[in-house]
Amino acid sequence: MPRLKSIFVFATGVFSVIYILNPTMGVIELIPDNLPIIGNLDEAGAVMLLLSGLRYFGYDFKGLFERKIEEKEADDENTLE
Repeated sequence: MPRLKSIFVFATGVFSVIYILNPTMGVIELIPDNLPIIGNLDEAGAVMLLLSGLRYFGYDFKGLFERKIEEKEADDENTLE
């Protein structure tokens, strides 16, 4: 059963990559982008599915944009001087 889950997660990731790379081309479009506010929710959902699938396979981007504590402390010391 875990192998079937992995195949499903992989297929969902592939579909989301294709969906993200094909914005507003009209071939695959769940919600038209010209609708105000909700037009880009389908792309946001595809990105969420892609990141969830990558996390399932061990690629976690949660701390990608966080600064390390040592860098913060060094910056704090430099600003105090």
